[in-house]
Amino acid sequence: MLTLIAAAIALALASPGVDDAAQSLLDSSGAPGAVVAIHNGPGTRIGVAGTRIHGAEAPVEADDLWHMGSNTKAMTATLIARLAEQGVVRWDMSAGEVLDGLGLDIHADLARADFVALLTHRSGLAANAGPITSIRLAGTDSGRDAAADRLVYARAVLGAPGGPAGEFLYSNAGYVIAALMVEQLTGETYETLMEREVFEPLGMDSAGWGPPGVSGAADQPRGHRPGLFGFSAIEPGASADNPPAMNPAGRAHMTMADLMRFLDIHRRGAAGEETGYLSAESFERLHTPVGNYAMGWGVRGDGTLSHSGSNTMWLVTMRVDPASGLVAAAGVNDGRLDAVAGPVNAALGAVMAQAD
Repeated sequence: MLTLIAAAIALALASPGVDDAAQSLLDSSGAPGAVVAIHNGPGTRIGVAGTRIHGAEAPVEADDLWHMGSNTKAMTATLIARLAEQGVVRWDMSAGEVLDGLGLDIHADLARADFVALLTHRSGLAANAGPITSIRLAGTDSGRDAAADRLVYARAVLGAPGGPAGEFLYSNAGYVIAALMVEQLTGETYETLMEREVFEPLGMDSAGWGPPGVSGAADQPRGHRPGLFGFSAIEPGASADNPPAMNPAGRAHMTMADLMRFLDIHRRGAAGEETGYLSAESFERLHTPVGNYAMGWGVRGDGTLSHSGSNTMWLVTMRVDPASGLVAAAGVNDGRLDAVAGPVNAALGAVMAQAD
């Protein structure tokens, strides 16, 4: 299957159409750098514009790494679907059932939350663990034990609900708890499981965690945000991302070509094609919304799957349209959402309409 995917999605040189879209996104957003990518039958086209770092001369390149933010949630849900098909997990397993014995004080309402509730943001969990826990767990992927930190994170969120169970409350914490449950059931770390069950089978060789690049080098785009001394790039490190414990909720990075590989397997599954990766039943479960949110996907009125991700320093929006056979994404290395969200959505809509 990997050979078929690789043949279907080859990283192409930037083409004039997507280059124009990326330049328009750059001009309309005011971001340092921009990317627009689209995949249909002939292959993947990636357009880029601008620079990796505000005020520097290093240009964005088509094979650069982009921070996915909450787009990672669809990947986490895909992992759990893979494990469910293997009989390792059941969708109706609850947090109380799986995490029993870890010495956690779990509120009765949250103990009943199962994988479905956690992945559709209907568990009752709060959105996040709070600033004190975030400070305590801050650090780099090489300097923290993300799996051990998820247990600390769980203690901070499972004691009291953030809202009524069954009602929608967007929750990063829900995805962290789902990952902790998977770790307890498998004896392996979430990161190891993601590599084996998602990244490797789909040929997502560039995928990793946290802010991309090496501090002090202009080797990859930097996330940007306003601060006390003006708008600036944030060098890779603890201040450039959320704590590593939150990998399942929003810390993956990858090239746009690899993101297209992930999106296209979901496009094929949503269109009813045989993928050899997940069953039709699993894709249907992942893509069926409760309200307008499925498992890591917002579902638009026309059936298009969509999601956005930002750690306040980047923004990438991805979209899967089974009806047209198109998948696409657009992004900027700029977290000023009020300024960049509209242009990113406009660029994404325009490039999909042009390719349709």
